[in-house]
Order: sequence, then structure tokens, then C-alpha cells
Amino acid sequence: ETLQRIVSTLVNKNDEIHNFIDMLNHTISNVQVNSSNAISELDEEFDGLYSVLHEMKGSMANTIQQEEARKIQALQDQLSQCSHALESSEELLEIAVQSLDIKNPAKLLEVENIEQTGVRRVVTVASAFRLSLKPKVSDSMAHLMVDFTLEKRMLQAVKFLPVPKAPEIDVAACLVADNCVTVSWRMPEEDPRIDHFVLEYRKTNFDGLPRLKGEQHWEVIDYIKATQYTLSGLKFDTKYMNLRVQACNKAVAGEYSDPITLETKAFLFSLDSTSSHPNLKVEDTYVEWDPTGGKGQEKIKGKENKNSNAASPKRATNSPRASARGSRDRFAGESYTVLGDTAVESGQHYWEVRAQKDCKSYSVGVTYRNPGKFDQLGKTNSSWCIHINNWLQTTFSAKHNNKAKTLDIPVPDRVGVYCDFDGGQLSFYNANSKALLHTFRTKFTQPLLPGFMIWCGGLTVSTGLQVPSAVKTLQKSENGLSGSTSSLNNVA
Repeated sequence: ETLQRIVSTLVNKNDEIHNFIDMLNHTISNVQVNSSNAISELDEEFDGLYSVLHEMKGSMANTIQQEEARKIQALQDQLSQCSHALESSEELLEIAVQSLDIKNPAKLLEVENIEQTGVRRVVTVASAFRLSLKPKVSDSMAHLMVDFTLEKRMLQAVKFLPVPKAPEIDVAACLVADNCVTVSWRMPEEDPRIDHFVLEYRKTNFDGLPRLKGEQHWEVIDYIKATQYTLSGLKFDTKYMNLRVQACNKAVAGEYSDPITLETKAFLFSLDSTSSHPNLKVEDTYVEWDPTGGKGQEKIKGKENKNSNAASPKRATNSPRASARGSRDRFAGESYTVLGDTAVESGQHYWEVRAQKDCKSYSVGVTYRNPGKFDQLGKTNSSWCIHINNWLQTTFSAKHNNKAKTLDIPVPDRVGVYCDFDGGQLSFYNANSKALLHTFRTKFTQPLLPGFMIWCGGLTVSTGLQVPSAVKTLQKSENGLSGSTSSLNNVA
């Protein structure tokens, strides 16, 4: 048996060596191919450089030829003017010499004529005396000389592109707000060869450095030109987010920055289908009133009726959330209610609700655990809500402890719910404009469950949202001010 184990181990080792040899041969082949590709790319780069130099040489040679033609034309024009003036002057000089040789008085008349002719000749060649006897242009072409000393040094300094250094994420400049994450980073030293950056992120429930096992894969944002990027439209269904950045030049990507972990506070829950009213069709974040559901359930008796309370196949009854719910009877009667499956026990949380346009009646609010089977939101001292009734005419009210306050404001398309458990405050907002609709102030003595009532229509719940910055600002301004809803506030 020992020998068999040794032989088996040796066989496995031989297989590993064979595989390693195959890998080495494959690597050698890849090195050769990649080397050939690198040489080809090098040739292309130098050919491009040669092309640029050749084009520059042609352009500069053309400039010299144009300057040559301009100067020659200017000198030839000046030469032509001088030649014409010289010809006229020599003719006049010849006539003047002939006049000086006249000795016969009989030719006095001719002399007069000659003098008159001489005067005309002088007038004719007068412009010759105004000619400049200095060349209009210089024969020097020194101003079109080039000096490539600096360029030669630069070319001699050309080397292979270095691997970029790892960026440094500026944690103080990073921001998590309004379901967005803004990441800012910088290079340890300026590098003009950097072409772009790559940002990678992944969601996690673990604080601190990323873990090797049990983590989601990295999401990649490529070709970022700036040193800052904002991830928007996120749903924070985890507690934290890991982020890292790498710099890339034209050829190669550098090392990743040290990863950072940012906290993404958000309240995530789903609708608890195991305890909803039988007339409600419930999915994770959507509930719809179904008039046929109740009739079917009324016919079920005894054991079958008990089985109607079985957990949805989407959720295991032994899950942490299910165990936290405890055992509750399904809502009945006109309490068309469904609750969230996660309780608020501390902190500040926010979620939003959108109703279908044809929805006749619905309520949005919170309640303590284990409400009565026939209890309706806002009609007990342990639940708070706003209620919208679109049947016949639209009414909008805030309800608590079976008391209602009419809200004389338009009904928004989306309702935002803000719950400050420790501060004893429940506020409702227009989710689009963040305008305040109503605020309840009390002291919560038990964990709160999100609650929803629906009749003739459907509701969509958006969770995993952060408390919006606008809501935080409004809350700061509200604190210290007495609410106008004291008649509905239950101070425990």
C-alpha cells in the first residue's frame, strides 16, 4: 500500500511536470509571437516618425525655395531698373561729349537745338539719379536654418514606455450620497504619458480590505480621462463597496491602487408575501390587489386554510428575516395589507413608493410588529400612515390612532418615506421634488415594519435607497420646530 501511494504520488507528480513543460513551451511560443508583434509595432512607430520628419523636411524645403524665388525676383527687378537707367545715361553722355566738340559758328543753331535736346535727355534720365545702389534683399539664407540639437537629444532619450505607477485614492475627497459614489484619486507624481484610468468596484457586506473568497466580481469602468468619477443610479443592497483604480498609458496598464472600502448606508427590504391579505398578489417589491384571491381563499377550510399561510417559495422560512417576523396571521377583511420583511430598530432610513395611475385607494406608513388581523394602517395607536383615496373624488390625509388630518396639497406620483427611529420622527415627502407632505413626531417603543394597504390597483416599492441630501437638509431645518400635526402624534 505504501509503495502504491508512492507510485500514485509519483505518477501525479509526473503529470504535473508534463503539464508544466507544456505550459513552458506554450509560454515560449507566446514570447516569440509577442516579441514579433512588438517589433512590428516598433517598426510602425518609427515609420510614423520617419513620415513626420519627411513631411516636415518637404515643408521646410518648400519654404526655402519660396524665399529664394522671392529674393531673386526682387533683385532681378532692381537689376532691370538699373540697366535701363544706365542705358539712358550713356546715351546722354555721348551727346554731351559731341556738343563740347562744336567749333564752327555756323553750327550755333544746331548747338541750341543740341542744348535743348540735352535738357530733355537730362529730364529723361533724372530718375536714374534717385536709384538706390544698395540691393533690396540680402543674399543670406541664415534665417531659414534649423537646429535639431534639442530634438536629437529627445530622440536619443526615447525609451520603451514605463509601467505607470499605482494611483492614490483620496479617501477624504470620496463621497457617498444620493445613491451615488464619487471617487477621486491622484498620481504619486505627474506622468504626461498617462492616457486614461480604469475604475473597478464591487459590492460587499464586509468592512475593510477586499476578501479573496465569497466576493462578487469586479465591475469595470474603462477609459476615464479625469481623476474623478461618479457612479450613479446605484441600488445599495450591500453595506459597503470596494473600489480600486489603475493608470494606463498607450501600451500598458499599471498596478492597482490600494483598494478602499466605502460604507453605503441604505435600508433594504422586500414585501412579506407570507402574511399579506389573500386578495393581494405580492412579489419582492410589487403588490397588486386581486379581487379573485379572497373568494378562492374563503372556500378553503381546516388544514388547507392553515396551509395558505405557508411561506413563499422565494423565501425560506428559516431565513434570518423570516425568523425575525415571527408567526403572524394573514390579514383579512378590508385590511388589504402587506408588510415589509425587515424591521427598523434604529437609525435613519428612507424608501419610496409609486402607485399605479388607476389605483383607487392605498396607504403608506409603518406599524409595530404583529398588528391585528383586521387592523388597518392609521386606525390603531401602533401605526402611522398617509392615505390616498381616488374613489369618486381624491382625498389625501395623514392617519394615526383612528384620527385623520386632511392634507390640502397635490398627491405626488411617488411618495418618499423617511423614518428616524431614534429621533422619533416619521416624515413623508414628494419623492420627485422632496417637498414635505407630513410629519409624525412620537417616541417609538418597538421595532417598526414598513406597511402598505392597497385596493384596486398596485404599488411598487423602491428600497436600498440612501436618505437623500435634500431630505437631510429639510430635517435639519425641521428640528426644533413644532409640528402642525400634534393632534395625530402619539407620545408614548
